Amino acid sequence: MESTTFDWSCSHTWKQSAKNTAWCLLGCSIGDFGTILFFQLTKIPFPVLAIMILAIINGLITSIILETIILIRQNLEFNKALKTALGMSFISMISMEITMNLTDYFLTGGAILTWWVVPLMLIVGFLTPWPYNYWRLKKYGVSCH
Repeated sequence: MESTTFDWSCSHTWKQSAKNTAWCLLGCSIGDFGTILFFQLTKIPFPVLAIMILAIINGLITSIILETIILIRQNLEFNKALKTALGMSFISMISMEITMNLTDYFLTGGAILTWWVVPLMLIVGFLTPWPYNYWRLKKYGVSCH
C-alpha cells in the first residue's frame, strides 16, 4: 500500500492561502462588525445570541458580495463570478465567523466591539481557516482568487 504525506511546507501556497484568507476575512468582517456596531450604537434591545447569529449571516453575505466584485474586476461575467463566490468554501467562512463571534462572546459577553477585542477577533478569524485554506489550495488547487 502506497502512503503519501501531505506537504505543509510550501511557502508559495502559504502566501497564496494567506491572501485568500485575508480577502475572506475582510468580506466577513464588514457584515459581522457592521451588524454588531449597529446594535451597539442604536441600543435596540435584541438578544445577544440573535445579534451574533445575524452578524454571522451578514458576514457571509458581505463576503460573497465582495468576492463577486473582485471576480468581476478580474473579467469574469456576473453569473460566473457569483457562482464562484457562492461555491467558495463555506466551511472556511463559517469557521471564521463562529470563532470571531465566540472570541467576542468570551471576552466581552458578546455583541460588543471595543478597541482591544476587534484585533483579537480578526487574528482568531484569520488563523482559524488559514490551514484549511492552505490544505484546500494545495490538495485541490481550489482558490477564490
